[in-house]
Parts: sequence; C-alpha cells; structure tokens
Amino acid sequence: MASYLIGDLQGCDEPLGRLLDQAGFSPSRDTLYLLGDLVNRGPESAQVLRRLAGYGDAARCLLGNHDLSLLAIAQGVRAPHRNDTLDALLAAPDRDALLDWLRQQRMAMHEHGILMVHGGVLPAWDLAQVMALAAEVEAALRGPDLAAFLPRMYGNQPSAWDEGLQGADRLRVIVNALTRLRFVTPDGHMDLKASGGLDAAPPGHLPWFEVPGRRTANVTVAFGHWSTLGLLRRPGLICLDTGCVWGGCLSALRLAADGAHELLQVQCEQAQAPGE
Repeated sequence: MASYLIGDLQGCDEPLGRLLDQAGFSPSRDTLYLLGDLVNRGPESAQVLRRLAGYGDAARCLLGNHDLSLLAIAQGVRAPHRNDTLDALLAAPDRDALLDWLRQQRMAMHEHGILMVHGGVLPAWDLAQVMALAAEVEAALRGPDLAAFLPRMYGNQPSAWDEGLQGADRLRVIVNALTRLRFVTPDGHMDLKASGGLDAAPPGHLPWFEVPGRRTANVTVAFGHWSTLGLLRRPGLICLDTGCVWGGCLSALRLAADGAHELLQVQCEQAQAPGE
C-alpha cells in the first residue's frame, strides 16, 4: 500500500498516466492525493476527471482555483477566460456527472501528518481552524444554493481574515486563502495579484509560509498553485506545482512514514505561456 501526493494536473491526463505507470499505482491498493487544479489550460480535462472519479476512494482531490472556475462557468455565473480549455468537458455527454463529482471534492485535507491545501493558509489559522473553515466552503459547494454561492465567491475583498466575518465575505476570504494565496503581510492581508517567484513579493509582503509566528508551522503543509515557485521541499513544507501545463514536469511524492518521501517526475510537452 502506497500513498502519493501529486501536484497540479491542469487537464494533463497523458502525463498523469505515465506518472502512475512509473509509480506502479494500483487503485485497489494505493491512494492518490491530488493538490488541486485538476482541470483547465491542458488538453484533457474531461479525461482527468473521468480517470480520477473512476478510481473511487483511491483518488482524494482538492479543489483549486481552476476547478472552482469550471463550476462557475458551468453554472453560467462566470465567463470563460480566453486561455481556458474547457469546451470539450462542458459539451461532454457526462458533464453533469463529472461536475457533480467535482463539487464533492475537498478544500483541505489532513492525512499522513500532512495538511494539504491548493494555495496556502493564513498565518492566524491553526490546523483545526483550517479544517473547520474548509468544511464551511465544502458545505456551500455541495449544498442546494451552489448557483447563488459561486458568483459571490469572486473578489479580492476582504483581504484579511476576521473572526467576525459572516456570509459571502467570510467564505470569500477562506476560498481566496486556500486556493489563490501566495503573498501576505505579517498581519494577514493577502495580495492576490503577484504571481512570480519568491523575489516577486510586493512591498511589505512575504510568502505565506515565511510569515513569523504562522500557526501551522508545527505541521507539514503541502500545496500546489505556485508554478513559478516550482518544486520546494523544506522541513515542514512541500510545493509540488512544477508547471506540467507550462512545459515543465508533473511531480509526485511517494509518502514515507519517516519523511524520506521519494520524488517521482515525468516531463510534460504541453507548452503555454505561464499564468494562473
């Protein structure tokens, strides 16, 4: 029995197949943990969702910003971006089943001693709070008012967490942190525009994982989303977005109890200009 963390797929099913072949993955025996952005910008979003849904409980997936965007476009509350590659999925005969499966996926997971998110976590949140707040968004995504929630999900304000936040503002901050966060001020105000590497922090901002006193510093955090950061492995920190859709690699870690996780990678041929 093996468990694997896998970085952003973004609709790249063929590299995923090669990576799983390299790993010797068996859905009857092993477990995959996907760190979000399952779809979009790559050529095979529908195939990715069919594959992962077909694995049942052997594929445990986070939702990234591109996955939420797909749900919003499908509901007619967000216009497609010019670089989106979702038309085939949206026209597929099984689109409703695939979209229903997608909205059942997670906003955060804590397995094997690792907190898994797509984007990041705010410095004031500890592990228990991250999981509780993620569950609030999951309930909204799975509930009967999805079409009302999705348009209110978008926007960059409020830029910081406040325990008194309610309604759409509360859920929007949670979504932005868990799926879009890169840089934040020491007191927790998010910048959601800068997308470069570590040296691209706006004035007064830090990468979210370098904020002094971050309350999740006592747990290993794995995330994707940040292709310009690439593979990053530090004590207590794992970034696995290695830019598959941008012509980089698709990366996975075979998890080990002693923390000596084995890196597996396949080269990808998809080449677009880097972007979110």
